[in-house]
Amino acid sequence: MAYTMNVTSEIGTLKTVLLHRPGKEVENLIPEYMQRLLFDDIPFLPAIQKEHDYFAEVLRNRGIEVLYLDQLITESLHNDELKEQFVEQILVESKANVNGAYKNLKEYLLKFPTDEMVRKVMAGVLKTEMEEEKKTHLYELMADHYPFYLDPMPNLYFTRDPAAVIGEGVSINRMREGARRRESLFMEYIMKYHPRFEGQDIPTWFHRDEHFPIEGGDQLVLSKEVVAIGVSSRSSAKAIEKLAVQLFDHPSTIKKVVAVEIPKSRAFMHLDTVFTMVDYDKFTIHPAIQGPDGDMRIFILEKGEEPGRVKISERNNLTETLKEVLGLEHITLIPCGGGDQIAAAREQWNDGSNTLAIAPGVVVTYDRNYVSNEMLRKNGVEVIEVLSSELSRGRGGPRCMSMPIVREDIH
Repeated sequence: MAYTMNVTSEIGTLKTVLLHRPGKEVENLIPEYMQRLLFDDIPFLPAIQKEHDYFAEVLRNRGIEVLYLDQLITESLHNDELKEQFVEQILVESKANVNGAYKNLKEYLLKFPTDEMVRKVMAGVLKTEMEEEKKTHLYELMADHYPFYLDPMPNLYFTRDPAAVIGEGVSINRMREGARRRESLFMEYIMKYHPRFEGQDIPTWFHRDEHFPIEGGDQLVLSKEVVAIGVSSRSSAKAIEKLAVQLFDHPSTIKKVVAVEIPKSRAFMHLDTVFTMVDYDKFTIHPAIQGPDGDMRIFILEKGEEPGRVKISERNNLTETLKEVLGLEHITLIPCGGGDQIAAAREQWNDGSNTLAIAPGVVVTYDRNYVSNEMLRKNGVEVIEVLSSELSRGRGGPRCMSMPIVREDIH
């Protein structure tokens, strides 16, 4: 059977993936507002596009269907009513209604063909773009005021976070940071209105209008029955429990949700920045997430006796927990940077633990993390390196840049 969506592991052969090629939104980063937009540096657009194209071509060369976010959302807005509805919603969520620019911005965006309008929304709208006669407020005429009517979305090329496929359903996430919250709106429209997905009765495990945040970088599908989710700076315990209840109380194959607490810091943004699955029994790990004797705070959530309730039991050792939930006698944890204090910290900052498995024992990684890549090879993993000088500036690796939609089941 060909599934519209199917992700029952982290390592099943990847068949279809969603990417976003970095665009003008990256050029609209300036030093003064980098922190607001969650960047530490400004990538060089022609170079980051070349690197991203190389990444996409690596996937295609392995027979993987590559879909692009801007194309899917353009195809989803297939009539004037939907296009207007989308613009209105993006403006409200961008708080354009607060500064009085809503009406002018709506007119401005709707005059573009749909594909250009989508790219404009992603790139952001500068005040200098608007016709002078449309500017009727003092703050609009002040040259030193904040430059954007509509903030750019430079994090969009990390398609992993706004939504995640779990089994045959999807979690459309509430993003933690205001700078990224609008991103999941694209996926909501694609699921509702794109010809490929609408009418397919695809379950939604989590909705973007929930109160508590969760992001795709923290959501790892370990098997048909087990999901691991990071309790991190971007994903809350309350959201994880809400998602678990949805998975347990509705038709899904998931029987256990493993909540893994990780340090809440910029370097350890999501679980997949410190831990990924690369083969049936092999995982990358950044040693700094483990305490003495490998101690960690891990909780196993299972279906409760009543609807809407979960049973929770605590564990403290990641190796033993993984063996327990996956039914394995032995697992291998491959340390980022080979466990060396300096190499591990350096390569984890550049996403040395953030691997994208495209088949069991076959991963895509950044070329700059040569120590971690060599460790993977020594452990029998095939490593496909991609260019990373500019892509890595956004603090996300190959897993962050990809949203798997269909994987083959593993046996």
